[in-house]
Amino acid sequence: MTNRSDFQTTLADQVTLTGIGVHSGKPASVTLLPADAGTGIMFTRCDAQEDGRMIPARWDQVTATALCTVIADPARNGVSTVEHLMAALVALGVDNVVVEMDGPEMPIMDGSSAPFVEAIDQVGLKRLDRGRRYLRIKKPIRIDAGSAWCELLPYDGTRFDVTIEFDSALIGRQTFARDLTPDVFRKELARARTFGQVKDVEKLWAMGFALGSSLENSVAIAEDRVLNPEGTRWPDEFVRHKALDAVGDLALAGLPILGIYRSFKGGHKMNHAILEALFTRGGDGYEIVEAPVWRDNSQSAGRPALAAAAFGPDVS
Repeated sequence: MTNRSDFQTTLADQVTLTGIGVHSGKPASVTLLPADAGTGIMFTRCDAQEDGRMIPARWDQVTATALCTVIADPARNGVSTVEHLMAALVALGVDNVVVEMDGPEMPIMDGSSAPFVEAIDQVGLKRLDRGRRYLRIKKPIRIDAGSAWCELLPYDGTRFDVTIEFDSALIGRQTFARDLTPDVFRKELARARTFGQVKDVEKLWAMGFALGSSLENSVAIAEDRVLNPEGTRWPDEFVRHKALDAVGDLALAGLPILGIYRSFKGGHKMNHAILEALFTRGGDGYEIVEAPVWRDNSQSAGRPALAAAAFGPDVS
């Protein structure tokens, strides 16, 4: 945990990505725009009925988690499938940006965060003259749902410990556990693609969903066999993508988290549930700290400075 940023950041310039929506199969475009300190991550629809309205990328704006993470009402001014972009933004240390979209769906790109990482790296980051704020976990909080569970725990840094278990010889039980840094995200998570069983996708097609899903943006599994000609990018790409989703979903805390997130058989629904529990019944389980404050406090107490947040920027 050697990265540290005491200052907020934004993008050095705007950048646009185009692709298709995973559910509609229609063209989709997103432009990332620099924003002032204190703005946070905001979504806006240039085609929406309420043109120009800003929707904060925040847990209390989430309206659905069944197939992806949805913010507000996509039929009006909301957007769906925000988790891959959110993961890239928070992992690379982008505190403030306006995300302008031309429709209700984020372009799925290749099913991972890698295209968003490449776009951010293309323009680079700009440091702003305001201290970065963090959400520090002070007490454990846990959600149980049958055999599945997730929890947030105190930790001097940011760590994701994600375990999945599928009734499939191809996947089985897999675990990804790392302290999250920009370098770890780029090398070990960003390229992990969404995945699914072909039989499930066929059901979604019949319901009018996943019309844009293909071997170009998903890992397709049929009878414990990967159908993509290139195979998987890692043997455990499945849990890596679940960890990527968790990074993006927990970015909806509104601030980078200092703590450890652990989950077993989790997903978008549980990722959102832990944030809802933290903010609605967490009480004194968290505190908001500004970078210079927690740095100076730890030094004055005679301890090493707090390990740098995993979401610190890495401008190249």
